[in-house]
This record gives sequence, C-alpha cells and structure tokens, in this order.
Amino acid sequence: MSDFFADVSRLASVVTNPNNIAAGIMAGAAFVTAFTVLRPLMSSDKLASRMKSVATDRDELRRKSRAALGVKEKSGLRREDTSAFKKIVAKLNLKSLLEDPNVENKLLEAGMRGPKYISVFYFARFTTPIVFFLLALTYLFVAGNEMTANRKLLIAVGACAAGFYLPNILLSNIIAKRKQSIMRAFPDALDLLLICVESGMSIEAAFARVSEEIGTSSIPLAEELGITNSELAYLQDRRVAYENLARRTNHPGIKAVTVSLIQAEKYGTPLGSALRIMAKENREMRMTEAEKKAAALPAKLTVPMILFFLPVLFIVILTPAYIQWQNMDGRKEKTDAAQMKEIKDR
Repeated sequence: MSDFFADVSRLASVVTNPNNIAAGIMAGAAFVTAFTVLRPLMSSDKLASRMKSVATDRDELRRKSRAALGVKEKSGLRREDTSAFKKIVAKLNLKSLLEDPNVENKLLEAGMRGPKYISVFYFARFTTPIVFFLLALTYLFVAGNEMTANRKLLIAVGACAAGFYLPNILLSNIIAKRKQSIMRAFPDALDLLLICVESGMSIEAAFARVSEEIGTSSIPLAEELGITNSELAYLQDRRVAYENLARRTNHPGIKAVTVSLIQAEKYGTPLGSALRIMAKENREMRMTEAEKKAAALPAKLTVPMILFFLPVLFIVILTPAYIQWQNMDGRKEKTDAAQMKEIKDR
C-alpha cells in the first residue's frame, strides 16, 4: 500500500512540475499549429455531403406525400432512430428527466435534422456531467493533496455543472456560426432569386438554381434552400414550406422574406418587386451589423492593447535608454577606478 501511495506522489510531482507543464503547453501549441496548417488538406467536400442529406430529405418528403395520397412504395426511406443512444434514452427516460421544449428547434437551427440527433443530445447532457465529475475527482486525487476537502468538493461540483451546460453551449455556438454564414450570403441569394424569377423561372426552379450557385459562399444556406425546394415540390400547402424555412433559420430577415413570399402566393402580388425590396433590406441589415462590429472594435481592443502592445512599446522605447545608462554607469566606474589608482600611486 505504501508503494502505491509513493507511486501516486511521484506521478503527482511529475504532473505538477512546471517544466512538464510548460512542455505540455508547447506541445499543445505545436499540435494546434500543425492541425491548422494541415486542416485544408484533410477537409472533405462538405457541400456534397450536405446536399446528399438534402436529397435524402427530398425522398422522405416524396414518400410522405405518396403515403398521404394512398400510394404504397416498395422501398421507403423512413428515417427512424435505431441507434444505441435511443435505447439508452428510452430506458432511462431522459426526455422526461431533461425535458427541453426548444431542443428540436435548436437542433434544426444547427442543421441537425432527424430523431437521432435528439437522442444523442439528451445522452450527451446526461453523460457529460458524470464524465467531468469523475475526471475532476481523478485529477484531485492525483494532484490535489494539498487542497482541503471542501475545495475539492467545490471543484468537482463546478466540473459537473460545466459538463451539464457544455452541450447547450456547443449547440449555441454551432447555431451562431451557421446563422452568421447564412446571413452573409442571404442578400446575394435574394439577388440571384430575383434574377431567376424575373427571367421567367418558377419559384421551385429558382430555389433549386440558387441553392446550386450559393453553395460556394454558404453551404448552410444552400442546404436550407434545397430543403425548401423539396418541400415546395411535395408539400400540399406551400405556406408550410416557407414557414419551415423561417423556423429552421430563426432570423428576422429570412422571416420577413418568407412572409412576403406567403403573401405573394396568397394574394397574387408581384414576386419580383417583393424580392427586390427584401434584398435591399437584408443588404442594409448586413451593412448595419458590420458597422455595429466596427463601432465596438475600439472597446474590444483596449484590453489586448494594454496586455500586449503597451509592454512591447515600453520595451522598445526604454531599452536603448537603459543600455545607454548602463554604459554611462560602466564608464563612470572605470573613471573612478582610474582616479583611485592615480591617488594610490601618488
């Protein structure tokens, strides 16, 4: 037993050694640098994979529309969750334990469609706090010998709380990045949609064409337009397709566009004029967001300037003066030593 505690203490001393910590930080920085450089070479064609999922959703909509008309299919593509996550969630009744009424809408905004992602999300919310709690206890057992019991318990509970909120934080980050990508390319997509409609194309063909062209600028927007095109082709009520687009994106600009499209479908108003006005408004909205970020930039740069720029500036300015002062001090010492030697010689 004493040998075990001796090994644990040696391991703790190795882990808490500043040299080893610095080496680990340097190794992590080197890994991040190498990953950043090599990531473009390892990236796959995301547009093709996402549009393949859109084709799967199109087949699913076709199956549902035929089922509504009473037509039987030989091979359906019904998407059911048969994964192990579904079984665990159902067995532990996690949907009732961790009930979140907005989880389905959040997953749709993140581009995660289908019942599988719901099961994975609930499973992650259940297991991540436990994993973080156990990792914190393991670390405290190995390297936290000098900590009090209350402090160890506080750190473990904090790790558990961080694990509980981590899936929601990651999901919110994915939604924010996806929404940002969509809104950057949405005014250009509206211009392309306006050109297609005014050239005589139907709204379905226009959505299909724009989804193909806008994929180089925004893969999420191309995916959403492809899904809307599929829903316009197979849903009985076209209004539902526009409402689904607004619900999946959850952005005021796209909601305004869908309302205009619904009104154009309902009252027969000219679709080109509505798209032209919406494109102008969304372009102004994008410019307003850019101006807002530019106005907030000086306040955000204050702390980095204090931490990184000013010390370097002081070093550049004061180092030559310090060197000159050191040289003057050295010359003064030599002069004093020479004078003392002369006095002794006399």
